[in-house]
Amino acid sequence: MRKTLTRLVPAVGLIAATVVLGAPEARAGAEPSMEPSMEPSMEPSAEDFAAYAEEAFASSGLPGLEVAVTHGDEVLLAEGYGTDSRGEPVTEHTPMRLASVTKSMSAYGVMNLVEQGEIDLDAPVADQLPEFSMADPRAEEITPRQLLDQTSGLSDRDIDIADLEESQSLEDYVSRLEDDGLSTDPGAEWAYCNVNYNVAARLVEVVTGRSYDSYMKEEVFGALGMEETTLSAAESDPPKGRNELFGVWIEREEIGGFLDHSASGGAVSTASDMGRWLVSQTGEGPVSQDGLDAMRTPGEKEDYGLGWGVDETEGGRTLLSHSGNLFTSYAAHGVVPETGYGFAVMADSALLTDDTYTIMEGLIAVSEGREPALPEGDGMYQWVLGGVTLLAAASGAVGVARSRRWAEARTPRPLWAAALRCVPLLIPVALMLGFRGVITFLTNGRHVTWEQLTYFSIPLTVAVFAAGLAGLAVIVARVAGLVREHGEQRA
Repeated sequence: MRKTLTRLVPAVGLIAATVVLGAPEARAGAEPSMEPSMEPSMEPSAEDFAAYAEEAFASSGLPGLEVAVTHGDEVLLAEGYGTDSRGEPVTEHTPMRLASVTKSMSAYGVMNLVEQGEIDLDAPVADQLPEFSMADPRAEEITPRQLLDQTSGLSDRDIDIADLEESQSLEDYVSRLEDDGLSTDPGAEWAYCNVNYNVAARLVEVVTGRSYDSYMKEEVFGALGMEETTLSAAESDPPKGRNELFGVWIEREEIGGFLDHSASGGAVSTASDMGRWLVSQTGEGPVSQDGLDAMRTPGEKEDYGLGWGVDETEGGRTLLSHSGNLFTSYAAHGVVPETGYGFAVMADSALLTDDTYTIMEGLIAVSEGREPALPEGDGMYQWVLGGVTLLAAASGAVGVARSRRWAEARTPRPLWAAALRCVPLLIPVALMLGFRGVITFLTNGRHVTWEQLTYFSIPLTVAVFAAGLAGLAVIVARVAGLVREHGEQRA
């Protein structure tokens, strides 16, 4: 399972990949446990993983990175590379945002309550959370299992996400759903939607009588010894994230909204703590092996279990994974049950490509005795989009400068006929004006704002606007020239 950010090319048809938040592709798989049962023919050493991680960091061009690798109950690697936005060295204790990697942890927290008999995975949520109601009566049939495996019928297409982002608490968040509807019958289709996990988190609050933040801190993170992990950036104070614009790193605050204390993407952690989290996937924690196996069972509609995508490695083994993508940081984690290896990669920056997942795939290759690929970063795309921007600006300047001569050459024709020659220039103008709408359409209706388009997709946005403004400037100059020339002829 991975996001479609990893192979982005600067074409309009793939623009959508630059704005999708935590939307993984589902993959096929089995029902694995995490007990090592099949080892690579030559088991790699901790030094092998460290050597690859260091080389991958250098190859990616990322300014800061953290990596954790485990095998069974042993942490083989927990290391930081580069410097953060404060100029401090990144270590295994530097806090970084996990984004949608949080979902795997949230599902774990729910499963803990399922095993305690506090939550029924297959009973209607409305029966266990009476305050949950929607304008669509089908919502009464949604179960916690459907929330966690993303088959509830909740979708960004039919929910006012902008309204939910203004919520002040999980209770407030759920109450704002009362005017919304479902896209499909519960259980009918798979649709990745952050709302699912935040409704599940509110269920946890009502069942336990505690805040979701408190429950996770004490019963999950605390139980696993993850003392550096929180659900609030305000509490853990991670360094600011970064975006790149044509080779220049820009320090950015993460976009506001309902993120802190959320179950869908609010976690902040470190490589040191992620090692402990990965070890818990062997059954060393409050959730039993049976519970872990239930979470790893893919649903009927997609190869996505409860907070885990189910895929295969290139070596033919099962890969349980989840990526996390915010506007200023990326993360990915995965476990390979047959070999007992676990992996986590976090970056405090967000580019046009997601190299955290690529690096994780490289670490998996090392664990399986295969030749690992190195990330290539987004340097090529930055250069291409920078070139498009410069070319658009130069073309626009030349077009404006030559607009009078252009108008003079076409003045003998009717004004409307000459003006039609400007129609091709409307294409980049239309793309610029409809840019957000195009992105929304290509991301299957996911909520996209102009502000979001100025973050990790900023090189693409700048290129689109450079072309659009250049086209508009030439159109205005040419039309003004035609009007002037026709006016002079009449005079």
